[in-house]
Amino acid sequence: MGVSGSGKSTIADHLAIRIGWRYEDGDSFHPPGNVAKMHAGQPLTDEDRWPWLQAIADEIDRTCKVRERAVIACSALKRVYRDILVHGREDVRIVFLNGTQELIAARLATRKGHFMPPELLASQFRTLEPPTPEECPITVKIDNTVETIVDNIVSQLELERP
Repeated sequence: MGVSGSGKSTIADHLAIRIGWRYEDGDSFHPPGNVAKMHAGQPLTDEDRWPWLQAIADEIDRTCKVRERAVIACSALKRVYRDILVHGREDVRIVFLNGTQELIAARLATRKGHFMPPELLASQFRTLEPPTPEECPITVKIDNTVETIVDNIVSQLELERP
């Protein structure tokens, strides 16, 4: 989880490869209306987000039910959003990619072809509610290489060993 530009897709993809799990980008669960709004530079409302979050939660439930493993990149900026996704499951972990607005703005300035315009970054930081200790998050700083960030996550995950 994290704001746009924090590296969710890149880190989740690399993490999934490292630990041998399936990767899903939460953005692919957005209905077309949400994508159109973001393309137009309009922040999503909670009403826009509920169906998207529920679709991701349904995928998490389906994945767990069939005993598969997945890494899903999703902004999950508010506690209430994470509560929808996790809803008390102890077999789901939140990874918070933590970075400064200045660092992420610099990254967004160089990113091409993404539906989330850099102008919406400030609204994402206003919305962001960092995870609390009772959510048992894995929090990692994003001012490192992708490999180092993934190393930090893997070292904090309690993965079952065969």
